[in-house]
Amino acid sequence: MMDYQTFLDQKAQLSDARGFTPTYLPSWLFDFQTALLDWGIRQGRSAFFADCGLGKTPMQLVWAENVVRHTNKPVLILTPLAVGAQTLKEGAKFDIECHRSFDGSPKPNITIANYERLHKFDAEDFSGLVCDESSILKNFDGETKEAVTEFARRLPYRLLCTATAAPNDYIEFGTSSEALGGLGYMDMLGMFFKNDQNSLHPSTRNRGSAWYATKWRFKPHAERPFWQWLCSWARAVRKPSDLGFQDGRFVLPKLLVNQHIVQASRPLDGYLFTVPAHGLSEQRSERKHTLQERCEYVAGLSDTRKPLVAWCHLNAEGDLLEKLIPGAKQISGDDSDEQKEECFEAFASGQLRALVTKPKIAGFGLNWQHCSHMTMFPSHSFEQYYQSTRRCWRFGQTQDVTVDVVTTEGESDVMQNLQRKAEATDKMFSMIVEEMNHELAIKNGHTFITQMEVPTWLSTRKS
Repeated sequence: MMDYQTFLDQKAQLSDARGFTPTYLPSWLFDFQTALLDWGIRQGRSAFFADCGLGKTPMQLVWAENVVRHTNKPVLILTPLAVGAQTLKEGAKFDIECHRSFDGSPKPNITIANYERLHKFDAEDFSGLVCDESSILKNFDGETKEAVTEFARRLPYRLLCTATAAPNDYIEFGTSSEALGGLGYMDMLGMFFKNDQNSLHPSTRNRGSAWYATKWRFKPHAERPFWQWLCSWARAVRKPSDLGFQDGRFVLPKLLVNQHIVQASRPLDGYLFTVPAHGLSEQRSERKHTLQERCEYVAGLSDTRKPLVAWCHLNAEGDLLEKLIPGAKQISGDDSDEQKEECFEAFASGQLRALVTKPKIAGFGLNWQHCSHMTMFPSHSFEQYYQSTRRCWRFGQTQDVTVDVVTTEGESDVMQNLQRKAEATDKMFSMIVEEMNHELAIKNGHTFITQMEVPTWLSTRKS
């Protein structure tokens, strides 16, 4: 007969451990990494939401090596385009056998491939899957998310790793849960969230995930159960002390963000003076209208003696920045994969001083601690802003990092929106860490001395 606590646990959809006891936890791991891996391997299907520079790549490799030894079958690691070569180097550094595959053939032990090549692989060849920078799954109606989820469904062991799990909206966690074989996206919405505008039907998806997500809010009393459910399959770490360990060397240098307001040489057609841009259409017009002024300002901020990353969004911005910044080279979407990797390697090794590129090309997974100066034109994407900044401002960086944000008077709403999203992200991490540590305290047998107040009607006996 089922006891009441078991009944409640089942209703809560808490994730069950489906893994095994780890057999390979090398001594070179940091203590918090060992703790994360021990939990993740025993869990079997889990997510690490670990900040940039905390060693997600070596943790992925150790996780995969444990699965290979346990199953005697290869594991596939999927990465963004430019990160595959970096993962391969990490494997060689830590003496973990791994190989890249471009044609869909499984390699001995650990196979590394780009997300764009997933369609070439057969899930039957693997026992486990690692998704590096797994925030790619947050777009619930995206082709990549559908392909990865379907591929993962046939594998017993799965790991998701990212620093920005759901920077804009908590319900984006549903796509990660679904990829791990847990509560599905739509089931999660029905369990924890309420829709005030009756837009539950999947047909509303064609309006875009951002529109769809903003229609949902937590049900009354469902917020705490939501974080409990999340912590049953995920761990969030911004610094080792989030898991109860000493931060040690994992202390970030200062981040100096300077906002520069560039004046347009003339107002937009039809206006006597510059006014704030409202909506994406007006903001795009503003960016095109001030392109020359903004790019010239960025070029003036460049110190020709030091490395620089100049982030842009428009092709015309990239072309002009490449011309104006001395010694700069642009990586664009038209470049081949080989050209992009060659250029990334040249910048990382110091052969190339200044790099011009877009966040959607190089904003994920790359380690550029040798560089401490970035310029950027802001957009409404907090994830792009955060990830771009973290290419240089990450653990292991020894210098203070300067980010020069170049914008215009007409784009004031963009910066306000980024600030709002940053505050929401901080709250998200704080809630996960709080609930995670509460769960760990219970498992470790800690004694709680806080007395719960019992209502009078419950504590008073009838005579």
